[in-house]
Amino acid sequence: MCLAIPMRLVEIDGAAGVAEVDGVSRQVRLDLLPEVSLGDYVLIHAGLAIARVDPDYAQETLALLRSLADEVY
Repeated sequence: MCLAIPMRLVEIDGAAGVAEVDGVSRQVRLDLLPEVSLGDYVLIHAGLAIARVDPDYAQETLALLRSLADEVY
């Protein structure tokens, strides 16, 4: 099973960037999404931004993932 996490882009440098969620930052590749902008939410899978997503969808998904984590831990 694969999982992509919605993260917000906080830095862009060509085809590389930094995405952040809940205070955690990751370097990501933007090769598949050359049209993204700072502040966009993107789905990150294995360090690669694979889709731009609506901010409301991103927040809803993150809330669901947080609630699942709370159930496990």
